[in-house]
This record gives sequence, C-alpha cells and structure tokens, in this order.
Amino acid sequence: MFEALSGRLNGVFDRLRRRGALSEADVAEALREVRVALLEADVALPVARDLIAKVRERAVGAEVVRSVSPAQQVVKIVNDALVEALGGGEADDGQRGLELNAPAPVPVLMVGLQGSGKTTTSGKIALRLRTRERKKVLLASLDVHRPAAQLQLETLAKQAEVGSLPIVPGQTPLEIAARAMDVARRELYDVVILDTAGRLAIDEALMAEVAAVKAATKPHQTLLVVDAMTGQDAVNTASAFQQKVGVTGIVMTRVDGDARGGAALSMRSVTGAPIRLLGAGEKLDALEDFHPDRIANRILGMGDIVSLVERAAETIDREQAEKLAAKMQKGQFDLEDYASQLKQIGKMGSLSGILGMLPGIGKMKAQIENANLDQSVLKRQAAIISSMTPGERRKPDLIKASRKKRIAAGSGTSVQEVNKLLKQFDDMSAMMKRMSKLGQKGLMRGGLSALLPGSGGRRPF
Repeated sequence: MFEALSGRLNGVFDRLRRRGALSEADVAEALREVRVALLEADVALPVARDLIAKVRERAVGAEVVRSVSPAQQVVKIVNDALVEALGGGEADDGQRGLELNAPAPVPVLMVGLQGSGKTTTSGKIALRLRTRERKKVLLASLDVHRPAAQLQLETLAKQAEVGSLPIVPGQTPLEIAARAMDVARRELYDVVILDTAGRLAIDEALMAEVAAVKAATKPHQTLLVVDAMTGQDAVNTASAFQQKVGVTGIVMTRVDGDARGGAALSMRSVTGAPIRLLGAGEKLDALEDFHPDRIANRILGMGDIVSLVERAAETIDREQAEKLAAKMQKGQFDLEDYASQLKQIGKMGSLSGILGMLPGIGKMKAQIENANLDQSVLKRQAAIISSMTPGERRKPDLIKASRKKRIAAGSGTSVQEVNKLLKQFDDMSAMMKRMSKLGQKGLMRGGLSALLPGSGGRRPF
C-alpha cells in the first residue's frame, strides 16, 4: 500500500535536499507536486486540499527557511500532517486495534458490502482474540442470503479453533443474533462476533437489516469492513454506513494489493471513524493494528522497524533462534539451519512486505518486485534443500556432480540453481567462522569490514 505515493513524495523530497537552502518559492513548488501526488494516489480532493493547507501554514516561513536542514524540516511537517490525516494524535484509548472493555459476552458486529472480505476478517479477528488475548470467541453468521455463507464461517471457526454457532435453517438474522447471545451467556463466551449479510451495493434493505440487528444486540463495537482496492468507492461506502448505521471503527482489507492508498488517507477525514485494523493477505493471521505514525513513516520511506520487530516476535520460535545463535557463535551452520531460517521468514509473510518496513527500501521496491523474491527464490531454495538427504544437509561437502543432478531433478530446478545455493551457503559459513574467531571484542574493533573475505580479522586502516 502507498507505493505510488511514497515514490512520488520521495522524489520531491530528494530534489529539495539537493538544493540545500530553501526559499518560499521552492517550498510552494514542492507542495504543488505533493498535492498532485496525493490526488494521483486517489486521495479525496477535500482531504488533499486540507492536508496541503496545513503543511503550507507550517512550512512557509522562518521555521523552514532558517532551519539547519530545511528539506528535513519539510519532511517532518509533511509527516506530522499525514499522521493527523490518518487519525493520529489520539492517546492509546482503544482508537487502535480492538477495545473490548465491557461485560462478557461482548458483541462485535461486522458490517459491509458483499465481497469486501467481511467473513474472512471475522475469522481473522477471532483467531487474534484467541491467541493474543486468550479470549473465548463465538462466531455467528447472520448471512441467510449468500449461499454457503454460514458454512464458510463455520470452516473459518474450525481453522481459528474458536466456537461456531450451530446452523439452524430457516431462522432470520434477528433470531440468529438472539440465539448467539443466549448461547454465549450460557456457555461463558468472552466475545461474540456477529457476521451480517452484505449486498453488492448499498440499499435500504441492507441498512434496515443491519440497523435492526444493531438495535437488538447493542454491540460494543460495530466494525465496517471495506476493500482498499475499491479506492474512493470504499470511502463512499464508509461514509454511507456511518451516516445510516453508525460504526465505531473500520477494517481495511486487501491493503497489500492497493498501491495507491488514497482510501486510507481519506477514510478518517471523510467519515470521522478510525481505521482500527488492516488485512494484508488471505491467511488468517494476516491482520495488523493500524498505527497512523508507522504508516506515515512507511509513506515517507522511513520504514517501520517497530512493526517488523513485533511481527518477528510473534512468529519466530525463540528457543530455536537461541539454539541457532549458539551454533553460529561456534561457527557451526549447516543447510538444515538454513532451511529452518527460510521457514521462519515464510511465517513472517511476504518478503517484499518485510523489506518494505526497512528504512530507505522504497527506492528499491521495483527491483524487489521484479526479482520475484518470494516465489522464485525462497520457495525454490527450500525445495532444493528438501531434496537433499539428511546427511547432505549436515555435510554439504558430500554434494558432488551426480548428487547435484539428483537434487535438481527432485526439486524441479537446475544444477546451476543448486550450485548457486551451495555458493551462498559457503559464503555464509565462511562469515560465521570469521565471526567465531573474532569474538565480540574483535568485531567491535574491526567492525563489519573484519568479516569481509581477505581481511583475516585485521583491523582496517
């Protein structure tokens, strides 16, 4: 998300940095380019106009012109304006993620148009509440219009390992909602997620049904699910639901497929409702909190190290990582360890998504995507290692010409790709051995250059 906007804005700021001292005319020209970039990213015109007005008010004048680093000052001002537009500035009072501070069972009402990803998002939230907050969750489908909608939610409940309300044919949405709350009270559930029916477009029947369910269940949270890829249509949908039903938060889905990101930037300003969660992928664990400050950092190419560390902490097996670290300190590292690392990276999500959280990586986004790292590198390398025998993985020196042919045939790759993997592994192993010889003090004295081939661990002059 935001790739196009990020690329345009970073181009503007790079030109500002090259100029050194800035005049008011320089700032005004840059703001015109920023405005065009926002509109091309599908940001609503009133939102773009308001954002530029705020930036101009703060940027034009002594604050920037007399600054030690004028371009960086402009970047900071734009960053602050983006955070505000995205809904930042509030304290952590439940504006981010899900706030469920209410007597159990807590009803959560899911609303939105058909095809927005509402049912899948219900399953994602259920999994999140069970694993992160140790909540006992009940999923209930109120969609009696779409064929197999109730069966779909039942399947998702099994995958998330949470409760699912038994299907009773012929019941109305109101009857299903009442039964769900009754079951939740009797069986001591913490949270009830009520997945309502959607329509292809907003109509009176849809709004009447949602309003009736809301009045009957009095949900603590009413979450609107919108598809980020529909751009300004998502903003219009959110605005309509907010006016006719009232929502407490928005969940944006398919943000990984929306390169423009204008809907996210417009959503808070147009509807007044905060974006609480982002869905980025089909997997049930592909759901993350919406942090305006972190998103603004990503847009401006500053990366999002905090989210990266949080994702790593959730997915990486700590005990396994500690064992690997101990082996690396001794200079011991085999292909089984390498395969283990590939699996850990795979758990964290798409590699391009992970790299997108690193500062300054935005300029390399095109090269990363063209390289097709996720599919053509990691999976193929994992397949090559899987085609080796346990002995070969522990002692790669055993792998000679005939074995390489067998491994290539077994993994559906070529001998050249097997050779490339082995070469990469040899380079990594050599670095591990140099690290073990240098020790911590040696590394501190010599720095990274001490790890380069031919350095011998000597301190560079």
